[in-house]
Amino acid sequence: MGCPVGIGPEIIARYFSEAAIPTGIQPVIIGDLGVLVRVAAELKLAASFVTWQPGTPLPLNGIPVVQASSLSPDKLVWGCPDAATGMAMARYIETGVALTRQGIFQGLTTCPISKISLNDAGYLFSGHTEMLASLTKTSEYAMMMAGNKLKVTLVTIHRPLREVATVLSVEEIFRLIRISHTAMMIDFNILHPRIAVAGFNPHAGESGLFGDEEKRFIAPAIAYGKQQGLNVSGPFPPDTIYYKAALGEFDIVVSMYHDQGLIPFKLLHFEDGVNVTLGLPIVRTSVDHGTAYDIAGKGLAKHTSLAEAIRLAAVISTNRETFDDKTRKCI
Repeated sequence: MGCPVGIGPEIIARYFSEAAIPTGIQPVIIGDLGVLVRVAAELKLAASFVTWQPGTPLPLNGIPVVQASSLSPDKLVWGCPDAATGMAMARYIETGVALTRQGIFQGLTTCPISKISLNDAGYLFSGHTEMLASLTKTSEYAMMMAGNKLKVTLVTIHRPLREVATVLSVEEIFRLIRISHTAMMIDFNILHPRIAVAGFNPHAGESGLFGDEEKRFIAPAIAYGKQQGLNVSGPFPPDTIYYKAALGEFDIVVSMYHDQGLIPFKLLHFEDGVNVTLGLPIVRTSVDHGTAYDIAGKGLAKHTSLAEAIRLAAVISTNRETFDDKTRKCI
């Protein structure tokens, strides 16, 4: 459910009220029944929620909710998180990971959280991705933003720009190239993915005139990827490669830092983009937006990204289940 006072409860209620849930998908909410009932009533959404416990039959009527917190919904103020809401959203994540790892769920789709509230509740992670990696004891992971026109992965995620150049390395860039290749092949059923790698500096360094990170780190990582048989190219000027990828020349772009990849992505997929965590032992997708505290509870939030995230979680789950490691394709 994400943050209880963000737009997570609202887009969930709107999804179940207005979206056409794809055949074969049975969504279950992990969150707070009282909060969901309140938001549906306030916004006059036709969504009826009921509690459900794993191991019992799914309800014939009503939307199943695993009750992972018991907040006082009438005392909550939309857009005003506190330590209690931070603790609640952390429990939703922990519960979702545990039930998915147990095989009760095929995948986990998350609504937005407040990173500050997460830290205030004692969970010292910089975001969902890092917390999920810790809970699953995963060291090799990456953040992907996926849309039907553009897909990007990020070498660095939540770092100040002044630090990015200091942490780039051949090993880290190649790691993202390799993870991106594996994800495109298994999760997206693209057997020979075309990977583009963005440069770090303007014009990809202009032969060292504007910086040497391309020569020192990025080009060697690409060369090593080619030696391993990967279809990887670059480094490309960041101001042109996303346009080429969106036109279909590449399947995915490996980006050096957060805004380099997310600005072009959100320009194209602001409403229907999906955040996918690669490398986890579970399927995890998420909306591509934040808690939007400024509009929470006002009936303005759209459920488009949530609907696409749920759909994509089902697709990835199916692809992983049917992938044949011997033939290297889904069967």
